[in-house]
Amino acid sequence: MRIPFLSLFMTSPFDGLQEHAEKVKECALVFQQAIECHISKDCKNFEELREKVIKLESEADVIKRRIRGHIPKGTVMPVDKFQVFRYLKEQDQVLDAVEDTLDWISFRAKPGIPEALAKDIFHLVDAVIEPIEELSRMVAEARKYFKTFSEKQRIVVKDIIHNLRQMEHDADTAEDMVKQKALNMEIDPVTVFHMVRLAETIGSIADHAENAGDMMRAMIAT
Repeated sequence: MRIPFLSLFMTSPFDGLQEHAEKVKECALVFQQAIECHISKDCKNFEELREKVIKLESEADVIKRRIRGHIPKGTVMPVDKFQVFRYLKEQDQVLDAVEDTLDWISFRAKPGIPEALAKDIFHLVDAVIEPIEELSRMVAEARKYFKTFSEKQRIVVKDIIHNLRQMEHDADTAEDMVKQKALNMEIDPVTVFHMVRLAETIGSIADHAENAGDMMRAMIAT
């Protein structure tokens, strides 16, 4: 008989994972605002929003270190603690990809995105925001599963993981659309390179969200 997970902990590491996921979700909303600002012609607070993302990423790092440092040696767990750490790494890399995107944008002195690509970039950003929001829901449902080990609850988590995979596929399609358009536009080569790299960096946000889903699948399969 499997022992209920949370009975083995004063504080479950999944409490920390949920807190971290909420911080990732909060960061994603600021990221979306920063992209919208950058695309607009009169953007005045992009740097302010970028700094807010950096601050949120730093706060998430504190949570990450707390999770890693508060699993006592010898604690009995239904999942290997390194599975928890691998999951956390992927969830944290969602944040890193968000920060990398805004850093990449900031490297160019000239603000804005070619008007012909603006709508496609908006679509791509929307496509990667959805899996970030789904991450938070997945962790919340996984917490419930590890309290009861209910097969019904396990199916709920698996369905979310399936959704993450579909969302990542949709984000890949949106990313490819941006790159295809950029490579066939009559614009300067530096802008083409900047747009292609920007699309790839934004797209990697959804990649890491899907990877986190794969890590969660391994944990609930244990």
